[in-house]
Amino acid sequence: MARRPINPKDAAEALFRPTPKPVAPAVERRAAPEAKQLVSLRIDSAVLEHFQAEGPGWQDRINDALRAVVEADRG
Repeated sequence: MARRPINPKDAAEALFRPTPKPVAPAVERRAAPEAKQLVSLRIDSAVLEHFQAEGPGWQDRINDALRAVVEADRG
């Protein structure tokens, strides 16, 4: 606990000293079930070339392949 200032000058300075502002707690936001999140992923170059070979949409194809694995694990 801080001691109260004894002399008037210290008491006056204490009145004008900035007080720390309380920090608001971080709000955890949940993503929508179908929302996509930006991630950095390390995969083999051969795997990347396979999905990119068919042209644009390769990220969606990777997502579809991973989703199929997840659904297979559930069932």
